[in-house]
Amino acid sequence: MKGRILVTGGTGYIGSHTVVELQSAGYEVVIVDNLSNSNADVVDNIEKVSGVRPIFEKVDCLDFDGLNNVFAKYKGIKAIIHFAASKAVGESVAKPLLYYRNNLVSLINVLELMPKYGVEGIVFSSSCTVYGQPDVLPVTENAPTKKAESPYGNTKQINEEIIQDTVVSGAPINAILLRYFNPIGAHASALLGELPNGVPQNLIPYLTQTAIGIREVLSVFGNDYNTPDGSCIRDFINVVDLAKAHVIAIDRILEKKQKEKVEVFNIGTGRGLSVLELIDAFERATGVKLNYKIVGRRAGDIEQVWADPTFANEELGWKAVETIEDTLRSAWNWQLKLRERGIQ
Repeated sequence: MKGRILVTGGTGYIGSHTVVELQSAGYEVVIVDNLSNSNADVVDNIEKVSGVRPIFEKVDCLDFDGLNNVFAKYKGIKAIIHFAASKAVGESVAKPLLYYRNNLVSLINVLELMPKYGVEGIVFSSSCTVYGQPDVLPVTENAPTKKAESPYGNTKQINEEIIQDTVVSGAPINAILLRYFNPIGAHASALLGELPNGVPQNLIPYLTQTAIGIREVLSVFGNDYNTPDGSCIRDFINVVDLAKAHVIAIDRILEKKQKEKVEVFNIGTGRGLSVLELIDAFERATGVKLNYKIVGRRAGDIEQVWADPTFANEELGWKAVETIEDTLRSAWNWQLKLRERGIQ
């Protein structure tokens, strides 16, 4: 066993896929999650996929004492991957205080406890939203961060600053900030995927729920942007490719390979795809026609962004390998499997 890793938000969408990859790489995983946007049976499915059952503690990262008890109970945690956060752009515009409390205080609690228990490093789940609408595309890690377009994006910027300031203050912590672009898809087993509680806030689960008939119509927010087809452009990355980047980042911290105490990497494909192109790709990949309509723009959305992943490719030795068609098929197979299981 390579060491014990704490994964906050580990029953969530990206977290669950990352736990599988960590366990496959030989790490022991302790999951902390409050199940606010996930379900406890995800732990069973992680075990089915990986053959290993992770430790699971139902704890809210806002609960300092509860989190402290986890560290005390599971000695020798080497590093943390911090996913636990509220993550919907639109909801953050409507409920800013919820986002500031959840996303900032949870990280602060984690950082306060790390030195107490000798935890060496943290991999932080950041976002391309920190770039705002970049002046130059594709966007590199050297691009300036801009005023966030949403409270969600702002929490990612502030959290990056909190980590930087904590390390600079002399805290014995190393950090890697992974700036994700747009994670989509599901595990090839169709046992893990994106299953938000209630109405989905993200594009792909809403799309697949519409395709299977749970939702009546998919709304495309705006077709009057300055893009080839008028819809927003994003860099859609397969969630398993993304999960593997976290394992490499953990290895890098624990094997003392970092060149700086805080490092930043863009985790994307390097390809920009519009929402309408994504819908077309889904229909071609699955043979399923989608009922969608164009509606007005949504507050907080930026026009277009995609990654220059060269630094992550060369420095981490990580690369996105899954095709968009295979990724969309995996999302559809996950939706079909949910129906088989009687979910939704």
